[in-house]
Amino acid sequence: MSKFSLSGKTVLVTGASSGFGHHFAGVLAEAGAQVVLGARRMDKIEARVTSLKAEGHSVMGVELDVNDPESAAHFLSAAEREFGSIDVLINNAGVEAGAKTYTMIDEDDWDYVLNTNLKSVWRLSKYYTEWVAAHRVSGNIINVASITAYRTIKGQFPYAVSKAALVKATEIMALEGARHGVRVNALAPGYILTDVSRVLLESERSESFVKGIPMRRYGEFEDLDGPLLLLASDASSYMTGSTIVVDGGHICAEL
Repeated sequence: MSKFSLSGKTVLVTGASSGFGHHFAGVLAEAGAQVVLGARRMDKIEARVTSLKAEGHSVMGVELDVNDPESAAHFLSAAEREFGSIDVLINNAGVEAGAKTYTMIDEDDWDYVLNTNLKSVWRLSKYYTEWVAAHRVSGNIINVASITAYRTIKGQFPYAVSKAALVKATEIMALEGARHGVRVNALAPGYILTDVSRVLLESERSESFVKGIPMRRYGEFEDLDGPLLLLASDASSYMTGSTIVVDGGHICAEL
């Protein structure tokens, strides 16, 4: 069996109705995992579950609002009832406030982004760690950060602030979670072509923008597959507190 196999493992993915989460669900299922997809848009979740089940995978969808404590708790308990274990929690759900500077956002923008991108990660991770400790098993948390935690551009406040805080949260959670048998790592994608990002990455600014990436191309979803499977599988059993950057060298580009 491959070190990267997820056979027999149950993996929970938040924000699984589109984007990274939608893609991750398929990658994890292909690797043998039982996958629990969570998001608010149940029509999208049910469509993804149907397609994965048609391919022979063991998956389920659960309605999830990461900002609702009861919904978060239900997400974990529903997974346990269905599959009996919760081996990996992937905190993928995230939002942006649009192209706004710190002087342009208001209280609602700040709360919306920080609550979704940061507070919800703490809440779900707390609930999950309590479950791991109570059952005396090992646990694995993967947080989805961003290279905006390291690189600064205008108009991504407070998204970049939340992602920088998430990298630090990953380190502290790794330190404090170790006594409970929980590993915590993060994945920090660079500019990946998605339905949302194509508006910018395929605009007239694209040619000059891509020159800032040493590999001279944007990422594709598939570029995240290997790092995701590394963190989700036993191949990373001695890793905790790490953030893996997948960005074509963007954060080390010269000034």
